[in-house]
Amino acid sequence: MQKFTLGLLILLIVADNVKAQSIQWMSLTEAEAALKKQARPLLIDLYTDWCGWCKVMDKNTYSNKNVIAYLAKNFYAVKLDAGTRSTLNWMGKAYRFNANYRTNDLAIYFTQGKLSYPTTVIIPTYNSGPQPIPGYLEPKNIELVLKYFGEGKYGKQPFKEYQRSFN
Repeated sequence: MQKFTLGLLILLIVADNVKAQSIQWMSLTEAEAALKKQARPLLIDLYTDWCGWCKVMDKNTYSNKNVIAYLAKNFYAVKLDAGTRSTLNWMGKAYRFNANYRTNDLAIYFTQGKLSYPTTVIIPTYNSGPQPIPGYLEPKNIELVLKYFGEGKYGKQPFKEYQRSFN
């Protein structure tokens, strides 16, 4: 019995450590509620199940300890399947699956009609429009984007200027 208890304790410690080393993805509903309570940029990982680069981004970028730590401290994070057939609610509006595009209308809204996967969508503040960044982002590339929004530079300094001064 002691071996079982010790084994269970070790398993719980390891599981808690793994959880601490991964992004705590929220649902859209949770993120919208959190945005209302405390201002913070929102990152949405817009992906599809069939997208190979989406899987690479999960493996390389969203498992990077620096990316995980920065997101946890400065962002709310949502992982959203663009191909979901479920009705999604965002900012008081319902978005449904669009058979013509084989994607949810919310993905069309978030990408401003330029569907590409993966797309990292940043919503800088509550009620601000989406800022889509299409394509695979390596950890070093997403760091620039995250810090631009996370440090509050968006809307105050042009991205190109920030990019030149970024170390």
